[in-house]
Amino acid sequence: VGCWLRSGLGIVPVFFDLLGIREDYASFMDTQVFGMRLFGLPPYPVIVIGTLLVGMAQPFFQCTPPLLSAQWFASDERATSSAVALNFNQVGIAAAFVVGGTMADGYEGLNRYFALIAVLSTMASIGTFCQFQNLPPIPPSASELEKMQKCHREPPFYVSVRTFFSTPGFSRPLAAFICSIAITNVVGAFINEVMERGGVNNRRAIAWAGCGFEIAIVLGGILLGKYVDRTKEYKRVTLACIALSLVLVLPLGLTEHKLGKEPALLVVSL
Repeated sequence: VGCWLRSGLGIVPVFFDLLGIREDYASFMDTQVFGMRLFGLPPYPVIVIGTLLVGMAQPFFQCTPPLLSAQWFASDERATSSAVALNFNQVGIAAAFVVGGTMADGYEGLNRYFALIAVLSTMASIGTFCQFQNLPPIPPSASELEKMQKCHREPPFYVSVRTFFSTPGFSRPLAAFICSIAITNVVGAFINEVMERGGVNNRRAIAWAGCGFEIAIVLGGILLGKYVDRTKEYKRVTLACIALSLVLVLPLGLTEHKLGKEPALLVVSL
């Protein structure tokens, strides 16, 4: 819904372009309602609402992977499977850096870009509905088999939240996770300003740097998840990631020194 709110009827001229008949309906395409093009981008408030709806859906995708891993994968596979499912959200963001940076170069380009996202998201949703399975044919672990045999039902959400926060040691990893998400989102949102301050001004180079940043999140999550599955060194890996982040994030904020104007160092830090 959010994607289609951002696209609106702007997909109509894109569709006519693909058919090669837009010029035949030029006057129709220029129809205006209340001084705005009917077959163009929606009003800005509608685009904002659509963007907010898309953002509201993101927590669902971020909360689903642990449940997916618990129900479909064995205990020595869950960290990797969670990393793959959770971090592949970043693949879409990486594609947005490259595709969006190329397509959204003006009004018409942004119109085509929003239409493309709406169509692709609709196709992905239909494919998911058609292929969705709630549980695997065979439970992946003894614990899941036991739950199935006992007809286990998950407690209400508020009960789970209360249980989690009453568990010793839960709050600190949660805080670390919140900080990591905040850092990646802030860096991703302001990648253009960060790269320009570091001496990278080419638009295409900035787009590919942003793409590399998101892909690094995916690959890092998969590799570290595999390592944790094998060694069970969750705490040590987490602390190492925090320490490295503290070091590597420094060049992103240095603007008055030579160190902060080195594009190669900036990209490596990302």
